Amino acid sequence: MYEHNISLTNAEWNLLECLWVSSPRTGREATDYLQKHVGWTRSTTLTMLRRMTEKGLVRCEEKDGVKAYSPLVRREDAVIRETADFLNRVYKGSVSLMMSAITKKQELTKEEIEELYAILREAEEGSK
Repeated sequence: MYEHNISLTNAEWNLLECLWVSSPRTGREATDYLQKHVGWTRSTTLTMLRRMTEKGLVRCEEKDGVKAYSPLVRREDAVIRETADFLNRVYKGSVSLMMSAITKKQELTKEEIEELYAILREAEEGSK
């Protein structure tokens, strides 16, 4: 299963996104999806599937001569890991510094502000 100390490359994110959208996918289905969404060739997709299977990020099952691929990494786990890495790398772990930067650059809707308040209230309840 997925090890939490593995960071995903952009290419691995692309392939996992393909499998998170729908899985299992055959090599042909993955190739079609990634050609359309990322511009990858068949060769690139199959190489990535093989490498990611070897790394333990993707499961490959063969039935009647057709290989089908499924993610071994949950999207939620990958997002949490990537967010933590980003927060530490860019904001030295400071959520408030990150939020300050976001709100200065981008205007938030009333709904987004309410969502953030709800998240903060939930975090506050969890820390009691």
